[in-house]
Amino acid sequence: MPYLGGEETVRELRRALSNPNVQSDPLRYRNTILKVIRTMSQGVDVSGLFSEMVKACATVDVVQKKLVYVFLCSYATLNPELSLLVINTLRKDCQDPNPMVRSLALRNMTNLRLPSLVEYVEQPLTAGLRDRAACVRRVAVLGWAKLHNLHPSSEIDAAVVNELYSLLRDPDPVVMVNCLRALEEILKEEGGIAINKPITHHLLNRLKECDIWGQSEVLRVLQRYRPQSEDELFDILSLLDSFLVSPHPPVMAATLSLFLSISSNLPVISLAALERVSGPLLAACGSGSREMRFAAVCHIQVLVELVNDENVAMILDELKGYCTDVNTDTAQAAISAIGRIGRSYSDRCLQILTGLLGLKQDHITSAVVQTMRDLVWVCPQCSDTVCLALDGCEETLQDIQGRQALLWLLGVYGERISTAPYTLEVLIDRVRSEASLGIKMELLTATMRLFLCRPAETQDMLGRLLHYCIEEETDMCVRDQALLYYRLLHCGIEKTREVLQGRRSDPSLGVLIGRPAKPVSQWACCFNTLEPLSQGAVEAESDSRGSPEHVTYNSKPNADLSDTLSCSHIEEVHSGSDSAMRCSDSSTNVLASSIAAPLSLSLSPAVSPEDFEHLWLQRQALHTERGAEKIEEVDCAWIEECVRCPAVLHCSPQSLQAAMQLVNIQTLAFTPQQMLPWRVYLYTHTQRSHSMDAPNTTLILGELLCTGEANQKSGVKKGTADSEAGAEGKEDQLVRKEMDATADRLRVSEDGQEEEEGIKVILNQQPKDDDALRQFLTILITVLNTLSSEKD
Repeated sequence: MPYLGGEETVRELRRALSNPNVQSDPLRYRNTILKVIRTMSQGVDVSGLFSEMVKACATVDVVQKKLVYVFLCSYATLNPELSLLVINTLRKDCQDPNPMVRSLALRNMTNLRLPSLVEYVEQPLTAGLRDRAACVRRVAVLGWAKLHNLHPSSEIDAAVVNELYSLLRDPDPVVMVNCLRALEEILKEEGGIAINKPITHHLLNRLKECDIWGQSEVLRVLQRYRPQSEDELFDILSLLDSFLVSPHPPVMAATLSLFLSISSNLPVISLAALERVSGPLLAACGSGSREMRFAAVCHIQVLVELVNDENVAMILDELKGYCTDVNTDTAQAAISAIGRIGRSYSDRCLQILTGLLGLKQDHITSAVVQTMRDLVWVCPQCSDTVCLALDGCEETLQDIQGRQALLWLLGVYGERISTAPYTLEVLIDRVRSEASLGIKMELLTATMRLFLCRPAETQDMLGRLLHYCIEEETDMCVRDQALLYYRLLHCGIEKTREVLQGRRSDPSLGVLIGRPAKPVSQWACCFNTLEPLSQGAVEAESDSRGSPEHVTYNSKPNADLSDTLSCSHIEEVHSGSDSAMRCSDSSTNVLASSIAAPLSLSLSPAVSPEDFEHLWLQRQALHTERGAEKIEEVDCAWIEECVRCPAVLHCSPQSLQAAMQLVNIQTLAFTPQQMLPWRVYLYTHTQRSHSMDAPNTTLILGELLCTGEANQKSGVKKGTADSEAGAEGKEDQLVRKEMDATADRLRVSEDGQEEEEGIKVILNQQPKDDDALRQFLTILITVLNTLSSEKD
């Protein structure tokens, strides 16, 4: 929007530009033109001065020409007829003895962006390709790309294309790179510039002459070339070796992308390149540019792809060295990377993170506490170690992000941290001098959560905090939050607990746990592109969305649900009571669950892999050796069902895990898709309201199993060892111990006939609640059939 008073300003400038006395004084004339540009930059519409500025371009003053051309290019589309008056001056300048004037004229002829002027521009651009000055050739090459962009439907003369190809051997490296860019634009419909062996070797040999962006452009274009022999491949890799560890992130990333592209059939070479680039990539995380740091962090997944049992110690040692780097950004990025690896190797990473807290350095402590907060969110089994490590951290923390992370941990896990009330009390006493609104709001939430689990120690300080925030605090956000909590307390403790004590963790985000190895060839094509950045934005958005801790199911008898489950044939092999029965259709179970009390599933409290293994083996041994009667004595139920949904085996682990998470069922370990025997281990807690005889909560442990023997004759790939299951640590032992016994039980049915292909569901519940177990089985079967139907 033009500024007020703009019309008067334009009139004054027009009078000055038309004043003969001003025109006769070169300095005053130039200053008047400069004033026009300054006014234009302030948002004033000065397009009415177009004719006066056209006259001003006829000068030998290069500075004045540049100023006038800036104006003309800005308003040419608004004055296409008057723009024709500029062409004669520009064409004359294209023949000026000064190469700077020639290049300036060519650049602005193409920047006018007027289709009516194309016929006047082609001849000067063709002459510019053969100009003796490199600066003119640079502009002329890009000018043809601009011309093509102005008329995409028109074809550029083949002679011009050949001329551009010949300029790839221009002695000036900028001209060479500009030719690549121009040919890519002009030949876009044909797939871009044709990259053959001579062009490839010429570009590689001149790569060192180019600047950073030129090198990146050449490396990007060369990804389309495929070496004709292995010797040629290794010659190219040798030429690129020094660029792989370039201190410039764009060159390093482009080189790695080219490495992965041309060595896609040599995984050893690809992995070696990934290992070499880990250092420069981490260094990019410490860049002074926020945009560069974000891009580097989005690409840091390369380190994640490298981590396995063999090299995790080496990678962690390298990252540990970066944690104490003098550059705080580098140190914090390394600590964050350790936290991501900790999703799979929590014990080793927590040992490093706990040791870093002993350094008592503000930026390190802050990064460690933030990393621990993120780690317990995806790996709840780490919470005990984290709670022990937090003692005394508040004395070192100074920055806002670190203190907010500490407050979150104190609020969520305050019942496990002995010093939590005293730490919060110190912060509450200093709340009047606290400048950060985020700290005040986090302090409110943490104190409220701690009050719910430790009311005697927190009641007084919570009252003081609420009084200050409601009566004295000037910020409306803090005051409104305090009022919300105050009114929530008036609704009762149970309602407050229902609102505030949500989910402590979301293990579904721990994508490293049980994730099958992803070939480099599957993600190499998106490296050094915008795709990792968009994925990072999506992950950040998903992290910001909360999810309820409990999901309540109140099944009702309806045709839709019965139709959904009609494809599943359920056979009950054992139950925890003497009234075991055989069902031929799951709709019976759905109807039975409809009259039961509403069921809620919850992931809290979390079950660690070690606890799962201990409980599972204990109950399995009890069931196998002593039978159902002994199971009843310890108030435990054990059932086995067979569900026909073989397409679930082809679902990705991420899809299966996400589907289970939607209904609050946590998967602890699973086998990579299409590998046999196929297993998934899971757990959940059930809660039932309005149930007179049943327990309030139960713990259900489960296993999904498919040996795939029916598919072996059809050529289905069978896993070579259960150790490939997507679990960490002791889950592998559980898989190995149970494989033989369970596989044998699945081969034949009770009457000795071979079972149809299906998924075997084995569930163990304690304490026993038959109705809750049956409702949970219905929910689980619904999820499996939904996944199976989607794959079909």
